[in-house]
Amino acid sequence: MAAASRLRDLLETDNNIVVCPGVYDGFTARMALNAGLDAVYMTGAGTMMSRLGMADLGVASLNDMKENAGMIAKLDRSVPLIADVDTGYGGPLMVGRTIEEYMQAGVAALHLEDQVIVDTETFVARIRAAVNKRRELGGDIVIIARTDALQSLGYEAAVSRLKAAIKAGADVAFLEGFTNKEDGRRVCKELSPTPVLLNMVGGGVTPDISVTEARDLGFKAIIYPCFAMIPVYQAVTAAAKELRDTGDLKVVGKPKIGPKELFEVCGPQEMIEFDVAAGGKLFSNGV
Repeated sequence: MAAASRLRDLLETDNNIVVCPGVYDGFTARMALNAGLDAVYMTGAGTMMSRLGMADLGVASLNDMKENAGMIAKLDRSVPLIADVDTGYGGPLMVGRTIEEYMQAGVAALHLEDQVIVDTETFVARIRAAVNKRRELGGDIVIIARTDALQSLGYEAAVSRLKAAIKAGADVAFLEGFTNKEDGRRVCKELSPTPVLLNMVGGGVTPDISVTEARDLGFKAIIYPCFAMIPVYQAVTAAAKELRDTGDLKVVGKPKIGPKELFEVCGPQEMIEFDVAAGGKLFSNGV
């Protein structure tokens, strides 16, 4: 089953919530995939920081994001990848191109947003362009409408935007930045039967909500953009400080982890088997 179809089935399953750890490169994606979760999420902020070494302030291009998404998606085409596409990188024509590029890359779903806050008509035009391009290409990529209007325009205006996006063909709604759980329950109820996605950023304005609680509130998917970024930041920062201050590196792993264990994360056995099956001799004596 194609990843997009698989994601649609998961979203339509009763009493189910799709849990998506946020990854930003091949290594973090491999670790998340190896854990056996139903889907993964490519964070735009993580992509910016890992590929460009820059904060997520709207500098990334379509090519930056699409190339990263395609690399992650192809690691396991049976596992749906949800990816950030910011605002679609331009007007309707550019949004259409973005959809086509992400579909060709094997991405199962993407979210289109309205920040820096634009008027409802502009936001809906982005969604409509995405839906029209999907229809033109005969694809089934899942289109997620994200609004950041809650904090500046209020709940009613934000939900009104999502309703307009759904009317234009969006498959999933994404209300960013709600500050209490009751608003989470309320938006899921008001937009039903359209699935609603929860963005769970630790330390953000949205209260901490567990997977079970999110499901009980009515959410059908939950993304964790900082799933990999925060542990990596903490571990690498600690290791760098230790190396600087002590000239040693004992914090890195107990028990010690070597190249072999790291390589195992990225599927060397499958690569070797492919080479041998084709008659290759490079790994006939092992790695």
